[in-house]
Amino acid sequence: MSCPRSLWLPVAVAGAGVVVLGLGIGSYVLVRPYLAPDDFEGPGSGTVTVRIAAGASAGEIASTLADAGVVASARAFVTVAEARAQAGSLRPGHYRLRRGMSAESALDLLTAPRSRVVRRVVVPEGLRLPELFDRLAAGTGMRRADLVRAARDVRELDLPAYAKGLEGFLFPATYEVEPDTTPAEVLGAMVERYKEAAAALNLERRAAKSHLTPLEAVTVASIVQAEGGRYSDYPKIARVIYNRIRAGTPLQLDTTVLYAQRRRSLRVSEKDTTVRSPYNTYLRPGLPPGPVGNPGEKALRAALRPDQGDWFWFVTTDPEHRITKFTDKESEFVRYREQLNRYLGTH
Repeated sequence: MSCPRSLWLPVAVAGAGVVVLGLGIGSYVLVRPYLAPDDFEGPGSGTVTVRIAAGASAGEIASTLADAGVVASARAFVTVAEARAQAGSLRPGHYRLRRGMSAESALDLLTAPRSRVVRRVVVPEGLRLPELFDRLAAGTGMRRADLVRAARDVRELDLPAYAKGLEGFLFPATYEVEPDTTPAEVLGAMVERYKEAAAALNLERRAAKSHLTPLEAVTVASIVQAEGGRYSDYPKIARVIYNRIRAGTPLQLDTTVLYAQRRRSLRVSEKDTTVRSPYNTYLRPGLPPGPVGNPGEKALRAALRPDQGDWFWFVTTDPEHRITKFTDKESEFVRYREQLNRYLGTH
């Protein structure tokens, strides 16, 4: 017996509805991670340090966060970063975050400077190598012995061809040191920073125009830096050095004698000036064999662009206020030395 045709219609329609409903549920399951990706709520808890690699895309950063349990899904983080137009502005580095954070909270911390795990080390101008190692060890938490060991591998540090060693070529600046940075990387960054400064100043070309080797120019800059005084005095100090070299007169600089003795002081005795060292410019004419510290940009510029003048002597008569006097008359030089001695007698 056959069923009436009209009885098949509701069954067919109902069957089609089931198929459509099934397709709708399946499609929603597929697109749900994109329309409403899994996300935690709130600021999270605990602490986890996450490393964002240099050049990482927003998707790669999101995957790193999800793998660390910071966010519930990579898609949630990417969605928030794109909505806030910050997908391309995330910096590499180590960040202190929390587990179970909402994607928005995670993005807030990643863009907050306080969350970055980094040590900032300020390296002042004029430090000598031993002093610089002390400063880096204290500022980075690295072992001083490891820094000294890394300094011995000058080839690895990619020094300029004219450098005889690290002294003079570790540029004073503020450096950011990540937790996994090695001693060689820190020193290498300082050498690279020196090379950037030298290139900006056209150091090699300007040194050649002044009939200096690049090493001699850096050596002059290191002496200018060591002599101190005000920045405005630096080009005058450089001119005194060049005037004395041109005249064949020993430089007679206390700073080079102190470098030879590995000490710092405002007091240099007559006996000190007899120390046997190639850095003793009282006994040896011309420049010492290399830098006596690590000069900054202003000292380098002064060595390359000295002031014009006939000065032959200079004396910092008031070190506390960095007052330096210049002269081309020996009688005035003697008077300035007496002023310095009076200063030292009362300080």
